[in-house]
Amino acid sequence: MRTQVGIIGAGPAGLMLARLLQLHGIESIIVENRSRDYIENRIRAGLIEHWAADLLGDVGVGERLRKEGMLHWGINVGINGNLHRIDFKALVSKRVTIYGQQEVVKDLVEQRLGNDGPLLFEVEDVTVHDLKSQKPKIRFRHDGRPQEIDCDFIAGCDGFHGICRPSIPDGVLTVFERDYPFGWLGILSESPPPDHELVYSYTDRGFALYTMRSPTLARLYLQCDHDEDIENWSDNRIWDELHKRLGGARALAEGKMLQKGITPMRSFVVEPMQYGRLFLAGDSAHIVPPTGAKGMNLAFADVMVLSRAFDAFYKDKRTDRLEHYSTACLRRVWYAQRFSWWMTQIMHRFPNESAFDRRRQLSDLDYLTSSKAAATSLAEQYVGLPLD
Repeated sequence: MRTQVGIIGAGPAGLMLARLLQLHGIESIIVENRSRDYIENRIRAGLIEHWAADLLGDVGVGERLRKEGMLHWGINVGINGNLHRIDFKALVSKRVTIYGQQEVVKDLVEQRLGNDGPLLFEVEDVTVHDLKSQKPKIRFRHDGRPQEIDCDFIAGCDGFHGICRPSIPDGVLTVFERDYPFGWLGILSESPPPDHELVYSYTDRGFALYTMRSPTLARLYLQCDHDEDIENWSDNRIWDELHKRLGGARALAEGKMLQKGITPMRSFVVEPMQYGRLFLAGDSAHIVPPTGAKGMNLAFADVMVLSRAFDAFYKDKRTDRLEHYSTACLRRVWYAQRFSWWMTQIMHRFPNESAFDRRRQLSDLDYLTSSKAAATSLAEQYVGLPLD
């Protein structure tokens, strides 16, 4: 097989990149090691920044988003049971949209298979070769047969555990990472959320987040130990703790738990995000803690930059945008890392924190909820900084 851009991974980054390239008239082939059913039904968070929701409409996959997405013009910040609303509309005239990541994937897959080009599921033994040459290759097995794709470029959109980043030789990448001393115990419940907008709740007992997948499906999180065993948390214990950390500020309805698990909290960035003709995008290059809700939005920003660089190369023979891909992306990545770290440290109780640290944290929250300038800063970053 032969293509201009070989894309490894059919998550939001890979699928969006393929769609953007198609609109630029650039050929691509996507290979994905999971099945279509798996990627379309793996339930993931879906808080979409203002510009990113507009992008989905601009590329022709926004119809269901417009019908089913829930527009949020603010969030609630709880401080030991007292709720304070951050009004995005009044502060920055922008909003976010709640629409599950798996729904975004479904929309992009349907578009790809209907109009855009090859998407190969359930490939095995994927490897990349000749990355420093002008004709890098992707090799894999599909339907039991060895196959090879000759490419001009390869986009590594295969996530944190993918093969692309480890294929870059040792010593090329600089790794920046931080593991947090707690995790999130999350549940999906057949019950309405306690508010039509997200509730970020700081309490002396620890952090809790009250969000949703739909008006009748609540997605709820509790701060817990990073090495906690989910078997230690019965349904009754989870509901009891969720009620306590909401503090009576809103009524919390209970329902059947459809899913529960524990998510570790970490920050991770590699620099640069490119090697030869291999370009990393999305989770293959960076991970943010979920507090700031930046993961999928960062992936979309990466591939917007990359698609424009490919367009400049094929239309005008320009290489400057490809050469500066990492620089262009990493500025936004580090803004998102800083914001996600700040949201994480301001809302969570840290082990062995001093009395000074706790009072400073409460002062931070008081300033955030009483200062228009502080609230505007949060709102501007939460709804998404301008792409350019």
